[in-house]
Amino acid sequence: MLLKERHEPAELVLLRYLNTRIQLTIKEKYYLSNLEKGFEGEVKFDLMAERIDEERYIINDLLLEINNSFFQIDTLIISQGMIHLLDIKNYEGNCYLADDKLYNVTTGREYKNPLNQLERSEGLFRLLLQNLKFNFLVESSLIYINPEFTLYQAPMDKPYILPTQVPGFLRGLNQNPSKLGDSHKKLAEKLISLHITKNPHTSLPTYTYDQLEKGLYCKDCKSFATSAINYDIVCSRCGSHEKIEHAIKRNVEEFKQLFPDRMVTTQNIYEWCKVNLSKRTISRVLKKNYTSVGHTRDTHYK
Repeated sequence: MLLKERHEPAELVLLRYLNTRIQLTIKEKYYLSNLEKGFEGEVKFDLMAERIDEERYIINDLLLEINNSFFQIDTLIISQGMIHLLDIKNYEGNCYLADDKLYNVTTGREYKNPLNQLERSEGLFRLLLQNLKFNFLVESSLIYINPEFTLYQAPMDKPYILPTQVPGFLRGLNQNPSKLGDSHKKLAEKLISLHITKNPHTSLPTYTYDQLEKGLYCKDCKSFATSAINYDIVCSRCGSHEKIEHAIKRNVEEFKQLFPDRMVTTQNIYEWCKVNLSKRTISRVLKKNYTSVGHTRDTHYK
């Protein structure tokens, strides 16, 4: 039973917006790429986890805090006799372990060993359970989901689940009968209530309104070479069409997330879209899809 769905991280969404409207550094683009791959791997595991049956609670993307220490759990599965903490990695290529450190076979580059982070999360989660007065067994696993990833010299006494082992791991869960009771439900509800929606440790570049390129860019190729033709926004680069109303709504949501302190007004969205649309058209879309606050010049939308 899926109790908390997975959504694209706000950090990933914002970096995508910024990548279209300003020039990110190489380091920032690399970070964005890693976020994209990470989310892609988590979604792939979610599809595989749909095969899990019996009575189990599945909670995705938990961000928790205890004693001023934050920790994240990609997937948490509550079964009758065990809580599984899963960290999903979408690494690719050939890597090996040496002295608890992770290296790329080809380049020799050292990566952070995600097992260290998983062990930290498990320790903090156990402490949280103790503080909440819940007594459950906890088992954590590091799941490598990408079939094009190989890990050499992985010790058998560590909780590594390699790509070829993931189906067997899920089958193993199914082979253990699970019936949930009130304590499982109370725990699941409590953990979801403790979830922190805004990550205090995001790594977004600083930006200002004036720095960002204005315009209604193409939903497909991200080009700003767009114009309003009849009832569509048309891209002259790739030929993509998008209904004007949908395109304006897309830009409004982007504006709201990038600048939560700025009001959504007809004038602000007109300047933000910067395309051959009249203010009347933008005002009509705002009135239809958002709630107006205030009157005449002071009108803004939520």
